[in-house]
Amino acid sequence: MAKGFTLEINPFCYLAQYQDNNSWSEKLIEKPHLSKEEEDKLSDEERRVYMLKRNSFEELPIVNYTTQYGMGCFEGLKAFPQKDGSLKLFRPDENAKRMATSMSGLMMPAFPPELFVNAVKGLICANQKAGFTPKYDSDWEKDDFLLGHSVYVRPFSYSEPGIGINLSYKPWVVIVSTNVGTYFMPGNTKALTTPMVRAFPGGTGWIKCSANYVISTLAKKRAIAQGYMEAIFLDAKEQKYFEEGSSCNLFFLLKNDTLVTPALRDTVLPGITRKSIMSLAQQKGIKTEERQISVDEVFAEAKEVFVSGTASGVFYIESITHNGKTAEFNNGKMGEVTHYFLKTLKGIQYGAIEDSFGWMVECKQ
Repeated sequence: MAKGFTLEINPFCYLAQYQDNNSWSEKLIEKPHLSKEEEDKLSDEERRVYMLKRNSFEELPIVNYTTQYGMGCFEGLKAFPQKDGSLKLFRPDENAKRMATSMSGLMMPAFPPELFVNAVKGLICANQKAGFTPKYDSDWEKDDFLLGHSVYVRPFSYSEPGIGINLSYKPWVVIVSTNVGTYFMPGNTKALTTPMVRAFPGGTGWIKCSANYVISTLAKKRAIAQGYMEAIFLDAKEQKYFEEGSSCNLFFLLKNDTLVTPALRDTVLPGITRKSIMSLAQQKGIKTEERQISVDEVFAEAKEVFVSGTASGVFYIESITHNGKTAEFNNGKMGEVTHYFLKTLKGIQYGAIEDSFGWMVECKQ
């Protein structure tokens, strides 16, 4: 059974590097592998050896600006199995544009969006032909695809060799994939605000920068150790306005039926799932607002709270604890509006609901 995230990289990977003539060299790499069926029968140690080989790239230097200083960025997107046996990507053009924006924000050459989309398609096609991607399972329909499997695609930048503090002028872009299940497991859906700060105004919070996730990881692990599912960040200046979860955007449905999400500033990542939910809300006639929203307002006025992201999809928050006080939403259950977004988004992604937005892209080259 596919898990949320495991380092079981599929055998076909992609590697590109920026060249002096303003072009990118590209290649699809076939890593050592058996058939999927044969690999499933391997012992844990035998499987570990294969995964180590797939996670090693001789071309990439270990001492560089990415490993030493976090000078890198990444993306995350998914390909979803369809009933007809195909795989479709969810809004890869948006990930491509955000990757280019992140790389430009880090003052390195931006990977062209058209190369990004074609590279991801080629990677998915190669792994599908080799039999390493999941197939559609009608059992997923029973819980609106909450436990559905997909292919998680991870593109990331990687710098040339270097030990001094510097920019990356000839970066690589690496793309790998792994099969995943659900990110948040049903059960504990409690959240805890953290005094840690994810991003400061004027910083890199708007970039999907590798270094940003150090604080996110620490905050989430501390929250889990205290019995919570998720850590929630507040603004850096006043510590009173909601900004993000550890790796997801936040939504609050108020008692007046307005859906509020924190406004995009340079401290909030422009999530693609977030953007999609705003479109779904507008299509359904739900009033939406992008603005600052305080802890006090949420505790007094919110009736449903949920998070969104590529990994998490749409997942409800049963309660938020802040400074020892707890607010529970919808009696600790998933709310009707949250369930609508979950069912509709997953339905579009898995082909059970018509894609009227043109978001899904078939993995054909």
